[in-house]
Amino acid sequence: MTTPPAYLDHAATTPMLPEAIEAMTEQLRRVGNPSSLHAAGRRTRRVVEEARESIADALGARPSEVVFTSGGTEADNLAIKGLYWARRPRRRVLLSAIEHHAALDPAHWLAESQGAEVELLEVDEHGRLHPDTLRAAVERDPENVAVISVMWANNEVGTVQPVHVLAAIAHDHGIPFHTDAVQAIGQLPVSFARSGVDALTLTGHKVGGPTGAGALLLARGVTPVPVLHGGGQERDVRSGTLDAPAVAGLAAAVRAAVEQQEAVARRLTALRDELVERVRLAVPDVVLNGHPTDRLPGNAHFSFPGCEGDALLMLLDAKGVECSTGSACSAGVAQPSHVLLAMGADTAAARGSLRFSLGHTSTGHDVDRLIEVLPAAVERARRAGLS
Repeated sequence: MTTPPAYLDHAATTPMLPEAIEAMTEQLRRVGNPSSLHAAGRRTRRVVEEARESIADALGARPSEVVFTSGGTEADNLAIKGLYWARRPRRRVLLSAIEHHAALDPAHWLAESQGAEVELLEVDEHGRLHPDTLRAAVERDPENVAVISVMWANNEVGTVQPVHVLAAIAHDHGIPFHTDAVQAIGQLPVSFARSGVDALTLTGHKVGGPTGAGALLLARGVTPVPVLHGGGQERDVRSGTLDAPAVAGLAAAVRAAVEQQEAVARRLTALRDELVERVRLAVPDVVLNGHPTDRLPGNAHFSFPGCEGDALLMLLDAKGVECSTGSACSAGVAQPSHVLLAMGADTAAARGSLRFSLGHTSTGHDVDRLIEVLPAAVERARRAGLS
């Protein structure tokens, strides 16, 4: 009997929760456009609105603040582009230097084609944006800042940002603050109201829901210019016929992930700490990246000296261990992780890193399998690097 692979890539996509599968499957059996006025349409609309209410309740928001999108990338684009356009002629867009490309790329596009002045804020060696860094950047010209975007927790190294404090700095100057909370929900306590942020991104496939469904939480009075124009659905902010089955699955996943968050976080923290300890014993010169304490419970990100991250990843994959490298691939050539470079790592370390991320299906057997094959894979990757 073939041994199932050790899946250590939950930060990329986590398996769907049973609650989400059930909710989505039930709605797939039905027909109806939620914008239609007949009975089938009204039934579908009820599903959508109940999902909206469920997500709002789980995340400390009002139902009217939940805008459904196709996922995190669309939500980030809507927040950053839409708020920039809504606040013109202000031109400054402030982001941390370690944002996901779903936030960085829209900002750079605004700079290239819309006249924005994008400023990437420095982080420390752990990937933390210090409040004083943001405050100093804002106070250089606060009247010209259109929007600030800082992710709640980093997708590569797992460092958690002081979002509440950063949002308060933005509000001291009347600037809207957006956070990509894709990695945080289900692993950390997240309350939209208590956080003080104006816009918050979430997506289904990071919390045990379907791919292709997400949301942007928008505080009352915060109205970005639409990126999509059409039927005027979702507060006239995001047009398009909603995927009711996916929305139902998203809501079920968010609710289940939030309800189980505390227990899952405790279990994953213990499992992650075991993974970190055993990796360090197996590869003594390995470097753990990210904040030593304020990090996602399921994240363990390492640099392996003398290794190319993509080569090590493929060697592990061949032995049934599935994980991720933070480096991007352009024209078939691996590029160093912009996150690690921003944290002060050299190019070799930034290219020789892997992320092992745990989730609700992770067990000790996954860690056992990793440790079983890791030393030989590292040794082989290092030999390949010397040849």
